Formats: sequence, C-alpha cells, structure tokens
Amino acid sequence: MSNRVEILLSKPVVGAVPAGTWRTERPVVDQSKCTLCGICWLYCPDGVIEITDKGVEIDYEYCKGCGVCAAECPMKAISMVREV
Repeated sequence: MSNRVEILLSKPVVGAVPAGTWRTERPVVDQSKCTLCGICWLYCPDGVIEITDKGVEIDYEYCKGCGVCAAECPMKAISMVREV
C-alpha cells in the first residue's frame, strides 16, 4: 500500500468571456523572478494563464484583471499595472 497522494488539476472550464474594455489593471510577469511553480495558473479564476517553456503567458483578451495571480504569487513575480 502506497502513502502517495495524487492530485489531478485542470484549468477551470467556464464559459470564456472576453474582458472587454472595462479592465483597469493587468498582470505583468517578471520572468526573471518566476520559478514556474504554477500557483498563478492554479488560482486564476478565468484560466487565462499558461505555463510554457518560455515562462508564464497570460491571455489578456480574457484576463479580467482581478489580481488573484499577483496576490498568490509566492515570488512576487506578478505585478498589477494600470491599463492606459
């Protein structure tokens, strides 16, 4: 008998709705600080974060700018930047 526990994770599957023009801030990733831990990916309520071989990529078309990813990042590699 193994004491190993496996947790299967997947992105949330909810009707993807574009952000529109109402977003006031957007997350920006400092790739030099990022350790690719996946916490941002796990906590993103809209599932717009991808972990790739290039680093963390955010789909800004669907990102609502809620800031959960920045708040949960243990390395503080994500900052919220005001939209222009």
